[in-house]
Amino acid sequence: MVTLLVDLWESSIPAFLCAVAACVYLLWLSVILSAIDIHTHTLPNRYVLPAYPIAGALLVAAALTSGSPASLARAVGGAALMVVLYWILWALHPSGLGFGDVKLAGVLGLYLGFLSWQHVALGAAAGFVLGGLWALAHVASGRGTIKSPIPFGPSMLAGTLAVLLLVPA
Repeated sequence: MVTLLVDLWESSIPAFLCAVAACVYLLWLSVILSAIDIHTHTLPNRYVLPAYPIAGALLVAAALTSGSPASLARAVGGAALMVVLYWILWALHPSGLGFGDVKLAGVLGLYLGFLSWQHVALGAAAGFVLGGLWALAHVASGRGTIKSPIPFGPSMLAGTLAVLLLVPA
């Protein structure tokens, strides 16, 4: 996302501002949802569901003002792909993944897909890797067992943010 922002700064200030606003919104959402999920093991609809139109509008505006409708199509496809993937995982093992994670996956897919299909794949994988590391740390610290529930939203969000920051567009 960083390289995209630099490119947008040079080519289209309105697109740059929309993309920056989308990034700031995702960062705010990440902090709020992570704090809630860590404490309550839930991702409330009052934060997740409005993220679709808010992030969607900002990313649509960035795509259209930059003259890149392909990024818009990928964003929609990324959201759909992530929701389907997480829905399948939830359907196979509902006690292992909350439905809030399924809903959040679509929002994250919007952002990842906006950049590329590679970002979608890496972002999905990064969430699971970070979730596994979180679970291992939880067990190793003696705070839980292998069967203890862990909040997965923070891992999903951190994985998405890491991919957006570290993988060039």
